[in-house]
Amino acid sequence: MTWEAMMAWLDNAPWARLAGALGILLAVALLVQAVTRCLIVRVVRIVVQRTANRWDDALLAHRVFHRVARILPYLVIQFGIAWVPDLPPKALMIVGNVALAMTLLYATLAIAGALDAAQTVYALSEHARTRSIKGYVQLGKIALYVVAAIAIVATIIDRSPWLLLSGLGAMSAVLLLVFKDTIMSFVASVQLTSNDMLRVGDWIEMPQVGADGDVVDIALHTVKVQNWDKTITTIPTWRLIAESFRNWRGMQQSGGRRIKRTLCVDAGSVGFLDEAEIARLSRLHLLGSYLTEKQRSLADANAALGALGIAAAVPANTRRLTNIGTFRAYALAYLKAHPNIHEGMTCMVRSLEPSATGIPIELYCFTNTTVWAEYERVQGDVFDHLLAILPEFGLRMYQNPAGADLVRWQGQRAA
Repeated sequence: MTWEAMMAWLDNAPWARLAGALGILLAVALLVQAVTRCLIVRVVRIVVQRTANRWDDALLAHRVFHRVARILPYLVIQFGIAWVPDLPPKALMIVGNVALAMTLLYATLAIAGALDAAQTVYALSEHARTRSIKGYVQLGKIALYVVAAIAIVATIIDRSPWLLLSGLGAMSAVLLLVFKDTIMSFVASVQLTSNDMLRVGDWIEMPQVGADGDVVDIALHTVKVQNWDKTITTIPTWRLIAESFRNWRGMQQSGGRRIKRTLCVDAGSVGFLDEAEIARLSRLHLLGSYLTEKQRSLADANAALGALGIAAAVPANTRRLTNIGTFRAYALAYLKAHPNIHEGMTCMVRSLEPSATGIPIELYCFTNTTVWAEYERVQGDVFDHLLAILPEFGLRMYQNPAGADLVRWQGQRAA
């Protein structure tokens, strides 16, 4: 068939001309897609891998370039459909609107990928530890998807987006109900960030939800906490504003962690020290100066009582050293001399109110490390030493009778 005969046949067969034009348009669109995916995207990948910039790596990782490349075939269809002959106006409008809707869809996905890339780049910066933008990125993506959905639906049905938005006004109550958690989470996220209440890496405790560990992620709707047993607790963001939680960041930044623990001394072992016991305890290098000064002050006080005519020969009339007071002085001197106790923070040893479990002697001090394992080691060493040295002062720890104690007492009673 000659060219003139073919053209004459096409003039007499509009459907063939239409099918041919649509086939050519589809082939051009597929060719553009193949060229962009096999050539442009590969070139961009090679260029990105040779640069030291973080932005292009993040954009490539989140497939922003791939999604932009997917727009080009639909642009070819959108602008090329008008050149197809004998296409009904209704079909022209439908194909053009669908192509425009797909263009908007991939443009939206590309913008969302760019937002994710921005979050990735920001997470590598120093500011990410103090200010998390993940919640804002997620909120921006939600708003982007809502606007894009309205625009795509309006494009497909060939209506103005403002018409759909006017209809949404009547559904505001429903929208508030649907997005209630999102709105509450966004407000909570803003408050947490603006007031610097929570950062990634903070150690927090929230017993009501079973959270005790490090914050590993702060998102719009949830905060993830990795507990010390390596489990993950997911907390709704709004609960961190509505309820209380403990943040240990202040302790970690101060450089010291508090030791606050008591030794319960048996009240029956408390008594005065005699001269022999004082002489023996004076050989302890931590008590030498304390006992010397204390004996001098007690001697002066007792001499003043004698000058007033009070009989100093009666022990009850004089001031004397007690074993529990001397032990408190020793414990304080031991803490101040300990290399792992913080010198610039509060350090004291005090007696609390006696109870049915004895006389509590409380140690209140701070270690010079915040590392958990080191803290526990220092605390254990301190109390191991003080428990072991209690008998040197004639003191006993209070302890409820155990089975072995009852058996021993029964045997002694039988004997």
